[in-house]
Amino acid sequence: MGFIWSLIIGGIIGWLAGLILGRDIPGGIIGNIIAGFVGSWLGSLILGGWGPEIGGFYILPALIGAIVLVLVLSLILKSKNRTA
Repeated sequence: MGFIWSLIIGGIIGWLAGLILGRDIPGGIIGNIIAGFVGSWLGSLILGGWGPEIGGFYILPALIGAIVLVLVLSLILKSKNRTA
């Protein structure tokens, strides 16, 4: 049950990051989950573990990391579409 809970929280974090930036994450639900997991790793790496923890994710660093990840990915995809 812990794995499913982590998937749900990771998906919510990825979805919130896309919602805050107003940009869609490629891949739909799977993309949101991946953005949540990678964003959590990135946020914890940069900011450490602080704030409330739910499902193994420190929410604030995970959300900030996911926002950074979505922003960087959207800029890369936008520049890639311009050159194509």
